[in-house]
Amino acid sequence: MDIKGKAMGLADLIDYQAGSVVSRTIIDKGAGTVTLFAFDEGQGLSEHTAPFDALVEVVDGEAEVTISGEKHPVKSGQMIIMPADKPHSVRAGKKFKMLLVMIRK
Repeated sequence: MDIKGKAMGLADLIDYQAGSVVSRTIIDKGAGTVTLFAFDEGQGLSEHTAPFDALVEVVDGEAEVTISGEKHPVKSGQMIIMPADKPHSVRAGKKFKMLLVMIRK
């Protein structure tokens, strides 16, 4: 489905899947990526680092984002920036959807 030039809700572009993390790339360019994720309850992304800052916007539900060992609850409509080269992880206490924007240097 081509979504360019169409107004739509982010949360409607991806569905939850039981026991899984689902992703959908919205934009993939040399300058960076925009990816939509849906996390089922209890799912997450394990701790890792990235060479670029990454912006997370929660579009449905609530996430727990851990950055350098500090936990941050992030609710629908809120965002958090995960700094480059700092260990971070994402966990779903309950189902949630997020938009991940990564701009490369």
